Amino acid sequence: MKKKGLSIVALGLSVFFIACSMLKYSAVGIDIPADAKTICIKQFQNNAPLINLKLSNELTTQLKDKFQLNTHLSLVDSRGDLYVEGEITNYALSSVALGADMATMNRLTISIRIKYENRFDEEKNLEQTFSRYMDFDSKQTLQQVEDVLVFQICEALVDDIFTATVGNW
Repeated sequence: MKKKGLSIVALGLSVFFIACSMLKYSAVGIDIPADAKTICIKQFQNNAPLINLKLSNELTTQLKDKFQLNTHLSLVDSRGDLYVEGEITNYALSSVALGADMATMNRLTISIRIKYENRFDEEKNLEQTFSRYMDFDSKQTLQQVEDVLVFQICEALVDDIFTATVGNW
């Protein structure tokens, strides 16, 4: 009787491990094919009418860091199992929350367009535009707050890209 019970448990565990090995990598809501080992993230091109010289590098670096810290994928320069490229399409300053005689807040908006390719599942490929903004007090100049705002907006855009490409929520 004990041998039969142990055989059933061993068989059950074998089936469980075989099934698990066939699943895609999906830790903490991440959907990456099990066979995917590499990702290529190209430098974002800055095609916005107004140019911030640090923006392209900041966005690309944060995106690479996000994938390295949250997936098992290795970064490669070309021909990755997953591929991301993009462009900055807008970098704009506008006034919001108008007061009696002047704007009380300013808004920095950054928009990007990305193309994502998944070599293992073409249905997951996408081209999408993302836009994020941050408001700041009009008593401050853009130059005073620009570095912090760009960093924070890039963080939000990177989260959006990550969720749209490999997120499984």
